[in-house]
Amino acid sequence: MRTTSRGLLCLTLIVSVVGAAHVGAQLAAGAAVEAEIAAGWDLARRSDAAREGEPAQESSAGAKPASVYDRIWKFFEWYRNDSNRVLQRLRFSGRYQHDYSTLESDQGDSSEWNVRRMRMGLRANLFRTITLHGEVDLNPQEADPVYVRLTDMYVEWSRSDRLAVTVGKQSFPFTADGATSSRELLAIDRSNLTNNLWFPQEYLPGVTASGSLSPWVYHVGLYSAGKRNREFGEFTGGVATLGSLGYDFAKVAGAKEALLAVNYVYQDPDPDNTFTQPFQHIVSVNLRFETNRWWGIRSDLSMASGYFSQSDVWGVMAMPYVNATGKLQFVGRYTFLDSEDPNGIELGTYEDRVVPGRGDRYHELYLGSNYYFYAHRLKLQTGVQFADMRDLANDGGIYSGVWWTTGVRVGW
Repeated sequence: MRTTSRGLLCLTLIVSVVGAAHVGAQLAAGAAVEAEIAAGWDLARRSDAAREGEPAQESSAGAKPASVYDRIWKFFEWYRNDSNRVLQRLRFSGRYQHDYSTLESDQGDSSEWNVRRMRMGLRANLFRTITLHGEVDLNPQEADPVYVRLTDMYVEWSRSDRLAVTVGKQSFPFTADGATSSRELLAIDRSNLTNNLWFPQEYLPGVTASGSLSPWVYHVGLYSAGKRNREFGEFTGGVATLGSLGYDFAKVAGAKEALLAVNYVYQDPDPDNTFTQPFQHIVSVNLRFETNRWWGIRSDLSMASGYFSQSDVWGVMAMPYVNATGKLQFVGRYTFLDSEDPNGIELGTYEDRVVPGRGDRYHELYLGSNYYFYAHRLKLQTGVQFADMRDLANDGGIYSGVWWTTGVRVGW
């Protein structure tokens, strides 16, 4: 009950801050706005829209009529006034993802309906330079606890796309899938490379700086690795650091998207590091590439050195895709993982329902399709995955099976 209260208290705090800002906005509505700050707000607003998967705003001369989806999603925007000096925008944010999964394997079968993710919160843009964002993760399938945890709870300052400084609980973006929001995944779930080498808790308390200095993009951060709880953790574990540098060569390649990135993670070995995985060093080299026509590919080569009982692990992932139409997309993926010692690899979501044990070598082939009703904000995804895991220790980690998952993804 106390954890639920803490989560609701954080959301109440956001509402209070935004409410106070709105009152202040009415008092300052007629004040002049400096040109440099206004320009910075315009850049920040466009960057914020890009993160949320929103289409770019067109000029009034070339504006298209609002679609049915535009009119529905407009209800999630509670306030917007770009000329307001204090509060520019207030939105109800979140996502809802529902799956049906069925699995058949040599080790057993499983099928279930599952609320994969359900998150709700508020995002406010203040003073043309500040973003205040908070969300909670909910599980309506369980009466206790319905409240699972805080995901985002941060303050971000930015005057342009060159630099954003963020303080609070936020994502830890590395590896190809780990740096991609669950709202924008091309496969219905992240690859098992990411499940093993990334930090599936995803949201950690920390301080980060990120931005783009064309053609370079960067992200550096210092995070608390644990001991985790539903909110900000107990700060009793070690420190995890992240450095990412990417090169955007889309213009050179004449492509819609072309980003080659290197991620490096270091953390102090500590038994209380429960926000993270037990790896001291992690390196990921990943690529996002999409042509201006009909195809693209994402790939990842990652390796990590474990500490305590965790073995060193390396893996590779390749995910080509084809845009058959403006709404229909076909996706393939191959994933390989190898552990230096036995029991270094875990199975992914749904597979671990049947085999909770660990192994040392993993192969996966995924074939799927996506139908985009409203870009990534409303889509239907389905995929079939064939996977095998070897277990040289022969202590319950052998797996060979096929699962099919289909689901709806809604984000606002």
